[in-house]
Amino acid sequence: MPSPYHLSSPMNVEFLIRISSFALVFAAMAGWELVAPRRAWAVGRAPRWTNNLGILVVDVIAVRVLIPTAAVGAALFAAERGWGLFHLAGLPPVLAAVLGFLILDLVIYGQHVVFHKVPVLWRLHRMHHADLDIDVTTGVRFHPFEILISLAIKIATVILFGIPAIAVLLFEVVLNATSMFNHANVSMPAALDRVLRLLVVTPDMHRVHHSILRNETDSNFGFNLPWWDRLFGTYRAAPAAGHHGMTIGLPIFRNPRELRVDRLLTQPFRDDTVAADDESGPGAH
Repeated sequence: MPSPYHLSSPMNVEFLIRISSFALVFAAMAGWELVAPRRAWAVGRAPRWTNNLGILVVDVIAVRVLIPTAAVGAALFAAERGWGLFHLAGLPPVLAAVLGFLILDLVIYGQHVVFHKVPVLWRLHRMHHADLDIDVTTGVRFHPFEILISLAIKIATVILFGIPAIAVLLFEVVLNATSMFNHANVSMPAALDRVLRLLVVTPDMHRVHHSILRNETDSNFGFNLPWWDRLFGTYRAAPAAGHHGMTIGLPIFRNPRELRVDRLLTQPFRDDTVAADDESGPGAH
């Protein structure tokens, strides 16, 4: 008997949904940044966009080649076999989907914290933080090794709990959209931000996480939901220097040549001291 959690849509439909939602949100955020930017650019779009989007292409190719079924495929696989705690408990599909979404978001929050605390994982993740500005393209700028590790964690979570495929697909679409939204260099009324950050991570909330100050970098880890940061004491309302006065990035990798794709891919494997001693040009500290 087919599992009630089964999603009959083929994998190519999943890809079309994800790529179309990505294109729509990316275009909306890029347009918003043009009309109402929150901060003045330190480096600007031109030197960064080609390389940040180049990293995205590398990530997509790596995932499609190495783990082609991804998390939704894992959910379908588990559903066909009745694997996972939700299947064993006989949870109604709607309840399983809601709980599955929340569990995935909590796991991604926890993963993010771990990537900051474990030195070898931080070396991968810091490439994301080394951007000298923060905008919509920063939201898709992750090292391919980090993407593959993150995907493996999501697949393990999906199989362990038996999360329905529709919940996994919704989570992936929302995660991509919110990552672009909360990294975007966009301004909004302070009153609207205060209301929105009760439900979703806003750009002003997440921007603190990209501060050059380590105690601010180690805060506001959430991507979708803001509740985990408040619950686990990692929430910070605003940067000490204010959003216009804060410096984006890391103390290392401040040379603009570090924005190139080849330099981004090799950052995890280069010595910190050498990188810090090799700083020059605009934005160096």
